[in-house]
Amino acid sequence: MINQKTALPLLFLLWGLLGFAQDNDGEYITFNDRKNVVHGVYLGLSTYFGEIEGEDTYIGGLKVAYVANRQFEVGFMANILYSEQDIFNPRTVNNDDIVAVYGGLHLEPILFGKSRVSLSFPLLIGGGGMGYVDHDAVRRDENVDLDDDDIDAIFVLEPGMNVLFNVSRYVQLEAGVRYRMTSKIDLAQSPIERLNGFSGGIGVKLGVFNMGRNRYRKQLD
Repeated sequence: MINQKTALPLLFLLWGLLGFAQDNDGEYITFNDRKNVVHGVYLGLSTYFGEIEGEDTYIGGLKVAYVANRQFEVGFMANILYSEQDIFNPRTVNNDDIVAVYGGLHLEPILFGKSRVSLSFPLLIGGGGMGYVDHDAVRRDENVDLDDDDIDAIFVLEPGMNVLFNVSRYVQLEAGVRYRMTSKIDLAQSPIERLNGFSGGIGVKLGVFNMGRNRYRKQLD
Protein backbone atom coordinates (compact mmCIF):
# COMPACT_ATOMS: atom_id res chain seq x y z
CA MET A 1 0.00 0.00 0.00
CA ILE A 2 1.28 3.47 -0.87
CA ASN A 3 1.92 5.54 2.29
CA GLN A 4 1.55 9.28 2.64
CA LYS A 5 5.27 10.00 2.18
CA THR A 6 5.18 8.23 -1.21
CA ALA A 7 1.84 9.61 -2.31
CA LEU A 8 2.82 13.24 -1.75
CA PRO A 9 5.69 13.31 -4.29
CA LEU A 10 3.53 11.45 -6.81
CA LEU A 11 0.83 14.08 -6.48
CA PHE A 12 3.37 16.88 -7.04
CA LEU A 13 4.76 15.03 -10.10
CA LEU A 14 1.28 14.54 -11.56
CA TRP A 15 0.46 18.21 -10.93
CA GLY A 16 3.69 19.26 -12.65
CA LEU A 17 2.99 17.14 -15.71
CA LEU A 18 -0.50 18.59 -16.06
CA GLY A 19 0.89 22.08 -15.81
CA PHE A 20 3.56 21.33 -18.43
CA ALA A 21 0.94 20.04 -20.86
CA GLN A 22 -1.14 23.20 -20.40
CA ASP A 23 1.88 25.45 -20.96
CA ASN A 24 2.65 23.73 -24.30
CA ASP A 25 -0.74 24.38 -25.88
CA GLY A 26 -0.61 24.07 -29.69
CA GLU A 27 2.40 21.73 -29.84
CA TYR A 28 2.12 18.34 -31.49
CA ILE A 29 3.94 15.02 -31.43
CA THR A 30 4.31 12.68 -34.39
CA PHE A 31 4.32 9.02 -33.53
CA ASN A 32 3.75 5.60 -35.01
CA ASP A 33 2.13 3.03 -32.76
CA ARG A 34 1.68 0.25 -35.29
CA LYS A 35 3.16 -1.04 -38.54
CA ASN A 36 0.71 -0.31 -41.34
CA VAL A 37 1.23 -1.26 -44.98
CA VAL A 38 1.45 1.84 -47.16
CA HIS A 39 -0.58 1.15 -50.30
CA GLY A 40 -0.20 2.54 -53.79
CA VAL A 41 -1.62 2.15 -57.28
CA TYR A 42 -0.55 3.62 -60.62
CA LEU A 43 -0.81 3.62 -64.41
CA GLY A 44 2.54 3.44 -66.20
CA LEU A 45 3.68 4.24 -69.74
CA SER A 46 7.07 3.28 -71.13
CA THR A 47 9.07 3.32 -74.34
CA TYR A 48 12.08 1.11 -75.02
CA PHE A 49 14.59 0.67 -77.82
CA GLY A 50 16.61 -2.45 -78.58
CA GLU A 51 17.66 -4.91 -81.24
CA ILE A 52 16.60 -8.27 -82.63
CA GLU A 53 19.22 -9.96 -84.78
CA GLY A 54 21.05 -6.63 -84.99
CA GLU A 55 18.03 -4.69 -86.34
CA ASP A 56 16.32 -1.72 -84.65
CA THR A 57 13.41 -2.69 -82.43
CA TYR A 58 10.91 -0.39 -80.73
CA ILE A 59 8.68 -1.29 -77.77
CA GLY A 60 5.83 0.64 -76.19
CA GLY A 61 4.40 -0.50 -72.87
CA LEU A 62 1.38 0.05 -70.64
CA LYS A 63 1.03 -1.29 -67.11
CA VAL A 64 -1.34 -1.09 -64.16
CA ALA A 65 0.05 -2.13 -60.79
CA TYR A 66 -0.50 -2.17 -57.04
CA VAL A 67 2.43 -1.13 -54.81
CA ALA A 68 2.78 -2.62 -51.32
CA ASN A 69 4.70 -0.50 -48.82
CA ARG A 70 6.85 0.93 -51.63
CA GLN A 71 8.70 -2.40 -51.61
CA PHE A 72 6.88 -4.62 -54.11
CA GLU A 73 4.68 -4.19 -57.19
CA VAL A 74 2.24 -6.63 -58.73
CA GLY A 75 0.03 -5.94 -61.73
CA PHE A 76 -0.49 -6.39 -65.45
CA MET A 77 1.71 -5.16 -68.31
CA ALA A 78 1.14 -5.11 -72.08
CA ASN A 79 3.72 -4.33 -74.77
CA ILE A 80 3.70 -3.67 -78.50
CA LEU A 81 6.92 -4.49 -80.35
CA TYR A 82 7.99 -3.49 -83.85
CA SER A 83 11.29 -4.64 -85.35
CA GLU A 84 12.62 -3.32 -88.67
CA GLN A 85 13.89 -6.60 -90.06
CA ASP A 86 13.27 -5.94 -93.77
CA ILE A 87 13.52 -9.70 -94.46
CA PHE A 88 12.61 -11.04 -97.89
CA ASN A 89 9.63 -13.38 -97.69
CA PRO A 90 9.57 -15.80 -100.65
CA ARG A 91 5.97 -16.74 -99.93
CA THR A 92 4.63 -13.20 -100.32
CA VAL A 93 7.56 -11.76 -102.28
CA ASN A 94 7.68 -8.89 -99.79
CA ASN A 95 10.30 -7.53 -97.42
CA ASP A 96 8.85 -8.15 -93.97
CA ASP A 97 9.19 -6.65 -90.50
CA ILE A 98 8.14 -8.16 -87.18
CA VAL A 99 5.21 -7.03 -85.05
CA ALA A 100 4.45 -8.58 -81.67
CA VAL A 101 1.86 -7.93 -78.97
CA TYR A 102 2.43 -9.56 -75.61
CA GLY A 103 1.61 -9.08 -71.95
CA GLY A 104 1.11 -10.77 -68.63
CA LEU A 105 1.90 -10.70 -64.94
CA HIS A 106 4.16 -7.85 -63.78
CA LEU A 107 6.23 -8.34 -60.62
CA GLU A 108 8.75 -5.81 -59.30
CA PRO A 109 10.69 -5.97 -56.01
CA ILE A 110 11.95 -2.52 -54.93
CA LEU A 111 15.01 -1.59 -52.89
CA PHE A 112 15.25 1.76 -51.03
CA GLY A 113 11.63 2.53 -51.98
CA LYS A 114 11.34 5.39 -49.47
CA SER A 115 14.40 7.20 -50.88
CA ARG A 116 14.35 9.82 -53.60
CA VAL A 117 16.13 7.35 -55.90
CA SER A 118 15.48 3.62 -55.65
CA LEU A 119 16.36 0.40 -57.45
CA SER A 120 13.96 -2.26 -58.72
CA PHE A 121 13.99 -5.56 -60.58
CA PRO A 122 10.88 -5.91 -62.80
CA LEU A 123 9.81 -9.24 -64.25
CA LEU A 124 7.18 -9.88 -66.92
CA ILE A 125 5.75 -13.39 -67.27
CA GLY A 126 3.22 -13.87 -70.04
CA GLY A 127 2.64 -14.44 -73.70
CA GLY A 128 1.15 -13.07 -76.87
CA GLY A 129 1.44 -13.25 -80.61
CA MET A 130 3.93 -12.20 -83.27
CA GLY A 131 3.86 -11.97 -87.01
CA TYR A 132 5.49 -10.69 -90.17
CA VAL A 133 4.17 -7.59 -91.93
CA ASP A 134 5.04 -5.96 -95.23
CA HIS A 135 7.87 -3.48 -94.60
CA ASP A 136 6.86 -1.17 -97.46
CA ALA A 137 3.18 -1.18 -96.45
CA VAL A 138 4.12 -0.08 -92.93
CA ARG A 139 6.32 2.68 -94.33
CA ARG A 140 3.43 3.92 -96.47
CA ASP A 141 1.12 3.76 -93.41
CA GLU A 142 -1.23 1.35 -95.16
CA ASN A 143 -3.52 -1.13 -93.46
CA VAL A 144 -1.71 -4.41 -92.84
CA ASP A 145 -3.67 -7.66 -92.93
CA LEU A 146 -2.26 -10.80 -91.34
CA ASP A 147 -3.36 -14.35 -92.03
CA ASP A 148 -2.74 -17.49 -90.02
CA ASP A 149 0.46 -18.25 -91.93
CA ASP A 150 1.98 -14.97 -90.67
CA ILE A 151 1.07 -15.26 -86.95
CA ASP A 152 2.41 -17.41 -84.13
CA ALA A 153 1.80 -17.56 -80.38
CA ILE A 154 4.82 -16.99 -78.13
CA PHE A 155 5.66 -17.31 -74.45
CA VAL A 156 7.60 -14.36 -72.99
CA LEU A 157 9.83 -14.01 -69.93
CA GLU A 158 11.36 -10.55 -69.50
CA PRO A 159 13.48 -9.68 -66.45
CA GLY A 160 15.09 -6.28 -66.02
CA MET A 161 16.54 -3.64 -63.74
CA ASN A 162 15.22 -0.09 -63.21
CA VAL A 163 16.36 3.06 -61.47
CA LEU A 164 13.28 4.80 -60.03
CA PHE A 165 13.08 8.55 -59.41
CA ASN A 166 10.40 9.45 -56.86
CA VAL A 167 9.44 12.91 -58.11
CA SER A 168 6.40 13.28 -55.85
CA ARG A 169 3.68 11.32 -54.12
CA TYR A 170 1.90 11.09 -57.48
CA VAL A 171 4.67 10.86 -60.10
CA GLN A 172 7.56 8.45 -60.51
CA LEU A 173 10.04 8.21 -63.38
CA GLU A 174 11.95 5.09 -64.36
CA ALA A 175 14.92 4.26 -66.56
CA GLY A 176 16.32 0.81 -67.08
CA VAL A 177 17.25 -2.20 -69.15
CA ARG A 178 15.64 -5.58 -69.64
CA TYR A 179 16.20 -8.79 -71.53
CA ARG A 180 13.39 -10.45 -73.47
CA MET A 181 13.29 -14.24 -73.85
CA THR A 182 10.62 -15.96 -75.94
CA SER A 183 9.64 -19.42 -77.01
CA LYS A 184 10.67 -20.63 -80.44
CA ILE A 185 8.81 -19.14 -83.41
CA ASP A 186 6.89 -21.83 -85.27
CA LEU A 187 6.31 -20.21 -88.65
CA ALA A 188 7.23 -21.72 -92.00
CA GLN A 189 10.37 -20.19 -93.50
CA SER A 190 10.87 -17.84 -90.54
CA PRO A 191 14.54 -16.78 -90.55
CA ILE A 192 14.33 -15.78 -86.86
CA GLU A 193 13.86 -18.44 -84.20
CA ARG A 194 13.19 -16.25 -81.14
CA LEU A 195 12.54 -12.60 -80.30
CA ASN A 196 15.29 -12.56 -77.67
CA GLY A 197 17.21 -9.34 -77.05
CA PHE A 198 18.19 -6.50 -74.77
CA SER A 199 16.32 -3.20 -74.68
CA GLY A 200 16.66 0.01 -72.72
CA GLY A 201 14.32 2.91 -72.16
CA ILE A 202 12.36 5.21 -69.91
CA GLY A 203 8.89 5.39 -68.42
CA VAL A 204 6.55 7.40 -66.24
CA LYS A 205 4.16 6.22 -63.54
CA LEU A 206 1.12 8.29 -62.56
CA GLY A 207 -0.88 7.43 -59.47
CA VAL A 208 -0.69 7.50 -55.68
CA PHE A 209 2.32 5.74 -54.21
CA ASN A 210 1.71 6.17 -50.46
CA MET A 211 -2.01 6.10 -49.70
CA GLY A 212 -2.68 5.83 -45.97
CA ARG A 213 0.58 7.32 -44.74
CA ASN A 214 2.13 5.41 -41.83
CA ARG A 215 2.25 8.47 -39.56
CA TYR A 216 0.00 9.92 -36.87
CA ARG A 217 -0.17 13.40 -35.37
CA LYS A 218 -1.61 14.15 -31.94
CA GLN A 219 -1.87 17.36 -29.95
CA LEU A 220 0.08 17.23 -26.71
CA ASP A 221 -2.71 18.72 -24.57
